[in-house]
Amino acid sequence: MKKTIRRKTDQKERKGQVMWGLIYVFTFIFAFVGSIAFKMKHDPFGGEFKVDWNDSVGRVYTDIPYDHGEANKFDLYVPADNSKSGYGLIVYLHAGGFTAGHKSGDAEMLKWLCSKGYVAAGINYTLFNEEHPEANVYSQSIEIKNSMPYVVSEAEKLGYPIDEMAISGGSAGGCLALLYAYRDADTSPVPVKMVFEAVGPSCFYPKDWKYYGLDAGSKESEAAARGLFGKMAGKEIKSKFDTPQYDQEIKDISALLWVNERTVPTLMAYGKYDKVQPYEGSQRLLKALKENRVPHDYYLGEHSGHGIQNDHKVYGEYMRKILEYLDTYMPIK
Repeated sequence: MKKTIRRKTDQKERKGQVMWGLIYVFTFIFAFVGSIAFKMKHDPFGGEFKVDWNDSVGRVYTDIPYDHGEANKFDLYVPADNSKSGYGLIVYLHAGGFTAGHKSGDAEMLKWLCSKGYVAAGINYTLFNEEHPEANVYSQSIEIKNSMPYVVSEAEKLGYPIDEMAISGGSAGGCLALLYAYRDADTSPVPVKMVFEAVGPSCFYPKDWKYYGLDAGSKESEAAARGLFGKMAGKEIKSKFDTPQYDQEIKDISALLWVNERTVPTLMAYGKYDKVQPYEGSQRLLKALKENRVPHDYYLGEHSGHGIQNDHKVYGEYMRKILEYLDTYMPIK
């Protein structure tokens, strides 16, 4: 009788943990989708980061497939000058909380980067939604990894041989960009020279994710953290948090855990009051880059959340720094 009661109690607790985990997964999704990372409704910079796109600047080729999935397509922006023997590629990955967004939303950014003489690419990836409940951050990162040879090959077919690249993105795209730059650079078809990103989550420690209550230290909050991070990683999280075993389980989606002395130069921007992904995580990343002596710059919106919407000066400095980084680490030949 006692065993039966204990069994029923354990089952009830597990169901409760699953319920809390699902609640936090959907809370996270709604928060992320509601974010506006670098999608300002007005332009405070007088068009400084936009370009009058026409054939004298470049051309765009859309919806080029890189795999069999419906979302597995990319857009390629190529400069008008196709006389060079080699070009740098800049990949920009879209935002959307891993559940929404589209490469077309970054057209202005991609045109601006292409206008500087680079081949630019926007890549779609399979989103986590009702049609694709199997999708997760890890599977999306693998899609990005698998797309790169196709992007490089297509550029070459169009007369733009790629010999080096940079990768970038905002929010969810920033997370995926960091993963490619840190985790997958060794398998890249061309050398990765740098990464720039804004407000992308780089690590997953419950104590940092306080806006979701994951730092509470209760059974419910622990279940929620396991549910959320497990869904993002595409696996069941079993290890105790803040242990080497946990780091190993979550490493596939934690850019922080791949930082070493060979990590590529990194430019990043974050908001101090970010309630979508934790500012504290960006501080961990900053510390790791410093300890490994990785060239980096970190821009902080002291008055902003996830969109860095209240620090236009900081955002402008970050955008101008992108060009400085490109001139330093991937200059036009």
